[in-house]
Amino acid sequence: MNELSLNKATLLNALTNEDGVIAALAIDQRGALKKMMTKHKGEDITDDDIIRFKQIVSEELTQYCSSILLDPEFGLPAANVRADNAGLLLAYEKTGYDASKEGRLPDLLEFWSAMRLKEQGADAVKFLLYYDADEPEAINNKKQAFVERMGSECIAQDVPFFLELVSYDAKIADANSKEYARVKPHKVISMMKEFSNPRYHVDVLKVEVPVNMKFVAGFSSEAESVYSEREAAEYFCVQSTATPLPFIFLSAGVEATLFQETLRFAKLAGSTFNGVLCGRATWAEAVEPFICEGEQAAREWLRQQGRQNIAELNQVLKETATSWQQRLM
Repeated sequence: MNELSLNKATLLNALTNEDGVIAALAIDQRGALKKMMTKHKGEDITDDDIIRFKQIVSEELTQYCSSILLDPEFGLPAANVRADNAGLLLAYEKTGYDASKEGRLPDLLEFWSAMRLKEQGADAVKFLLYYDADEPEAINNKKQAFVERMGSECIAQDVPFFLELVSYDAKIADANSKEYARVKPHKVISMMKEFSNPRYHVDVLKVEVPVNMKFVAGFSSEAESVYSEREAAEYFCVQSTATPLPFIFLSAGVEATLFQETLRFAKLAGSTFNGVLCGRATWAEAVEPFICEGEQAAREWLRQQGRQNIAELNQVLKETATSWQQRLM
């Protein structure tokens, strides 16, 4: 594992709460957010709509978070109105991927660099990588070299590198299917092991939980399960020991209560995860009032339900997550 520089450690502390836990809000969505808005407005969504919504979320919710993840394309105005207590992560990747090409290959924002993100006040650089551990070496070798370049940039700028890993199977179309649930633990854990290699200079992994909780026996109402509770717990434990790096969970768009129960399950299983970057589970339902009723309606939702979502999540984190520093001792 790489040894953290003093500056990187200082910046990581700026992203955490008083317990050393990353309790971050994610609203770096671009294409996905536009689709959510389009559902309520049709094809008339403008860049200003996206920018303004991010600003409102930042203004209303960052006082309750340790940090916020934004994109430099639409999110810099939101970064400028975040609460003084909230650190800043900025995304470096283009939104989505080219579905016409094999491998879900990554790409960077054309007019940005780790240096430029740092100049905008970023306490950390985040990069999203779609990864199938079982794809041909010719594809994964490209992705590995790509991440090496990211890590080297962040070393040069002395800024923490957050790598977000999203698993998939090139032969399974639906990542929420029972078929994918069977292979998900292998996919998630394998890629975590790969990118924990010091050659990538990753400082924090942002990852999925290792199972689809909807297919855990006794945990949901699905008619058929894929894992028993004991098997699911073992996967959480194996995931936690698969990396020496601090790691945090992404919410993957699941509803807030399911995400909170998942964190409790992870804790009971023995996972020593170090926080979350929670996005849509916190603010998604504010999109409809923003588009249909206006800014004030969105603010009212965020001040009530949005704030409650974060308060409940913060309480769960206090009960379940561990300080990132403990993983480096």
